[in-house]
Amino acid sequence: MAPYHVLVTGGSGFIAGHCILTLLEAGHRVRATLRDLGREPEVRRILEETGMPTDSPLGFVQTDLMQDTGWVEALEGVDFVLHVASPVHPGHLETEDDVIVPARAGTLRVLRAARAARVRRVVLTSAFHAVSWGHPRGNHLFTEADWTIPDGPGADAYARSKTFAEQAAWDFVKDAAGPELVTMLPVAVMGPVLGTGISGANHIVHQMLTGAMPFMPDLHIPIVDVRDVACAHLLAMAAPEAASQRFLLSNGPALPMRDIAAVLRAAAAGSAHHIPRRVMPNAVMHLIGLFNPQVRAILPDLGQSKRTSNEKAARLLGWSARAPAEAIAAAAESMIRKSLL
Repeated sequence: MAPYHVLVTGGSGFIAGHCILTLLEAGHRVRATLRDLGREPEVRRILEETGMPTDSPLGFVQTDLMQDTGWVEALEGVDFVLHVASPVHPGHLETEDDVIVPARAGTLRVLRAARAARVRRVVLTSAFHAVSWGHPRGNHLFTEADWTIPDGPGADAYARSKTFAEQAAWDFVKDAAGPELVTMLPVAVMGPVLGTGISGANHIVHQMLTGAMPFMPDLHIPIVDVRDVACAHLLAMAAPEAASQRFLLSNGPALPMRDIAAVLRAAAAGSAHHIPRRVMPNAVMHLIGLFNPQVRAILPDLGQSKRTSNEKAARLLGWSARAPAEAIAAAAESMIRKSLL
């Protein structure tokens, strides 16, 4: 793959940071966006602690998904855009527009700027939340052909935000003048922590290790490693076959929470004393949900294991993924090493 100049939005984020590291390792030049350029030294330090050489071709620019300023400079001379930035607020929200409006408006702002700059392709980080939420329970095998039903059971504001933002993106590029679009649909993302922030599904690992989760809900979590998500973005960026495609990024069956706990007990033996062993009965969860909106939001998923296929990503991108246990163990090891427990 020839070296390219790539813009990564949300440069301080978990997935974005791993995308930056993967791009630089592959020999590309990277420009990353930050809402506050004052955070550049901190972000550089975090990436260098993870192995990025100090002389890496990485620059930063200040932008905001809700403002037009800065985007012309951000896109100047760029070949590809990885649009990773988006608000992340799964569960109950008092005001859903706090996550839905920025996700949709920000995506369209990036696409308009990319079209004006004649960028070749935009790789948009969507999510499994745009695929499988709101569907009736069953044994359905979810693929890229599926879309979340926004008003269906269990569809929360975050699922609606990812769905509406991705649908708006596909509507935008129906105009032949727009850039090519590829969307990535990762399931729950775990893996090595960058800095001291706990992001994505790493919250599950952190809560188990710190005792914040004394009992486990009867949930099944499909897991993908953040390093494999970053690799998929890189593959989708330039592969001709990826144009105008969605890619579901998953690996293996969803893991029951008790299996995640078992992996952690083996991987973090010295920090395992808080890891829960008991599953909260679903009847008790439903009772708690009467008073707790956060619990109420997950009730439709209790006891359900969603089946996923990554066949398309494997076939068109040559993508493969680590076993979920590797992502869980890597997340735990990084939290222990960074004294985040």
